Amino acid sequence: MRYHYIAFQPDGKVVEGAVEAKETAEVLIFLTKRGLRPITVKPVGLELSKEGKRFFGQKITLTDKTFLTKYLSLMLKAGTDLFKAIDILIADFDKPVVKAFLSEIRSGLERGEPLHAAFARYPKFFSEVFVNLIKAGESSGNLDRVFEDLTLALEKESELRHRIRAALIYPILLLIMAVIILTFLVTFALPRIAEVFGGGGFEPPLFSRVVFSVGLFLNNYIWLILGLGAVIIVSCAFFFFKTAAGRKVSARFLNFLPLVKVIVRKLALERFASTLSSLLKSGLPIINSLEIAANAAGQEEIAVSLRRVAREGVAKGVTIGEAFKKEAIFPRVVTNLIAISEKAGHLDEILKTLSDFYEVEIDRALKTLVAFLEPALLLMIGVVVAVIALAIIVPIFQLVGQF
Repeated sequence: MRYHYIAFQPDGKVVEGAVEAKETAEVLIFLTKRGLRPITVKPVGLELSKEGKRFFGQKITLTDKTFLTKYLSLMLKAGTDLFKAIDILIADFDKPVVKAFLSEIRSGLERGEPLHAAFARYPKFFSEVFVNLIKAGESSGNLDRVFEDLTLALEKESELRHRIRAALIYPILLLIMAVIILTFLVTFALPRIAEVFGGGGFEPPLFSRVVFSVGLFLNNYIWLILGLGAVIIVSCAFFFFKTAAGRKVSARFLNFLPLVKVIVRKLALERFASTLSSLLKSGLPIINSLEIAANAAGQEEIAVSLRRVAREGVAKGVTIGEAFKKEAIFPRVVTNLIAISEKAGHLDEILKTLSDFYEVEIDRALKTLVAFLEPALLLMIGVVVAVIALAIIVPIFQLVGQF
């Protein structure tokens, strides 16, 4: 296990570093032999996850990663030594969890560990694509260019997330307002109106009695219903987002929703094209690149097809274009462009073009989805309000007709 230490030198200066040891006692012996007085000694491998727990809600965000890659690229291009660049970032970052991670990178480099190894220890924050691009950059000596490409990819991902959130804000607000309005009507207005009719000795028609009964039931058990609803939502969120089985079920469910299915498919194609383009550009072998792109695609059907292209196509001597043409899941435009670009020798550039194309297609699909959701939600609110209004108006007309 690796241990990180901070200690005093005989002249009073503070030094820090890392050492491999089986237990803390071995580290203390190591420091004593070198005349160092320890201040702190702690395991390095778990440092980041402990920081994440210690500082509630903190993690390495997309913004943090963009800042990190952008400034490493700029400093390396300017000729700054990697150690010095990391020291500058440690001094500039205020976020404890990021400072801890950067300190771990520096300790690893001091021990002769490759740069990508520190990133690979935290797959929750750094994807397989991210790690492999850094590894390829180290091998080729083009770390500055790799960090620049990573910055562009992260900025592109951030922009895509922003567009998706922006497109869904209005439908979500409509849904929240609908829930609030309907809750008010069925728990406050309806019970009081039902009491008025019940106290007057007048029996409303069956339709109105059913609506009033629903309102009275919800009014009596509103807190129980809200509590159960919250438990169900939290349980479903945990199942669908935190478990492998849940993610498979949610993916299958999304495939049944026509407009959503289109967006999910285009998102997967965009990720595949963008990832494969970056990996090929960095010099990774085509089979490894396809395997990594399969993991990054985010949709099981496309991931399975990409693995089949790699293992049963390219690995057995089939051309990339022919291997893709055997997979029906890929649109004809994708397979044709891949086949043509393979012959021309600029596959990475065509894949980048495809990625840009699908970004535009995702925007259009999002606008179509929002254009459908807005009137659908308004119609739902209108129907429920109309049902409640009829339940009130019909008995009033009957009551007036008796006089």
